[in-house]
Amino acid sequence: MTIFASVRVVTDDIDRLTTFYEHVTGLTASRPAPVFAEVRTTAGTLAISSSQTTKPLYGAEIARPADNHTVFLEFLVPDVDAEFARLRDLEFVQEPTTMPWGNRSLLLRDPDGNLVNLFTPVTPEAAARVAEHGS
Repeated sequence: MTIFASVRVVTDDIDRLTTFYEHVTGLTASRPAPVFAEVRTTAGTLAISSSQTTKPLYGAEIARPADNHTVFLEFLVPDVDAEFARLRDLEFVQEPTTMPWGNRSLLLRDPDGNLVNLFTPVTPEAAARVAEHGS
């Protein structure tokens, strides 16, 4: 059986990015090494890795920090509007909006430019999807 374990984001500034995700999630990251952090949630782990590690291991062109234009990192939250009020100091791409598939979401970028979506299911169908699949 294959188990999804984590998503890893590579950055040139691990402290800045880790602090951002600790602020957004309200969780404390574990730091098993100065060049690596993990924000563990009940659904999976967001790993944050320094480019100081990835460049020697994989080469400079394999993982390019702050160069993602396609992936959304998504976090299920109890109340997206409350999160919007709590995180007011951050720069948002989209304020809370109810999406056609039944989630209310807000969109922002992390310090490296990665898209971050915080969402709350607001229709019975969306809530059932989350209950069944976890997202």
